[in-house]
Amino acid sequence: MRLSTKGRFAVTAMIDVALRESRGPVSLSAISVRYQLSLSYLEQLFSRLRAAGLVDSTRGPGGGYTLARRAEAISVADIIAAVEGQGEESIAAADAMTQDLWNSLSDRLTDHMRSISLRSLVDAQRAREPQAEADKPVLRRGVYNRPNRAAPARSAIPNSVFALGAALSPRG
Repeated sequence: MRLSTKGRFAVTAMIDVALRESRGPVSLSAISVRYQLSLSYLEQLFSRLRAAGLVDSTRGPGGGYTLARRAEAISVADIIAAVEGQGEESIAAADAMTQDLWNSLSDRLTDHMRSISLRSLVDAQRAREPQAEADKPVLRRGVYNRPNRAAPARSAIPNSVFALGAALSPRG
């Protein structure tokens, strides 16, 4: 089994979906903002997760992704296999002597990841951060409150050379 950041991000995103499953579909844009991941990257990951039958998608307003199976029935190995693929990688001739060792290690790692359910990861996350389920206000880039334009700001600082000269000249 191959481990990369792709698998790590997929597991993180699946935990996020499982944490929020009671509120309905989770949008990829919300996941993107929460974890600072590219939206197009998440679309690629979720396309593979959907093809593997791990998530279902809902289109339209209020749409997003939900778990296709109970969290107890999804293992970390399922998630990683969905995004990484099951293909064997080519082995250089020098590595052929140690291939049995790497195959054995890969099998043990796969067995261990099969024993970890998505539900156990969600429960651990909830134990660490009780507020993890509650969506914190989403910070949107480029969206700010408009300044109050009713009363222009007045300043006692001169705004031109002439105003500065008048402020500094003795009045008499």
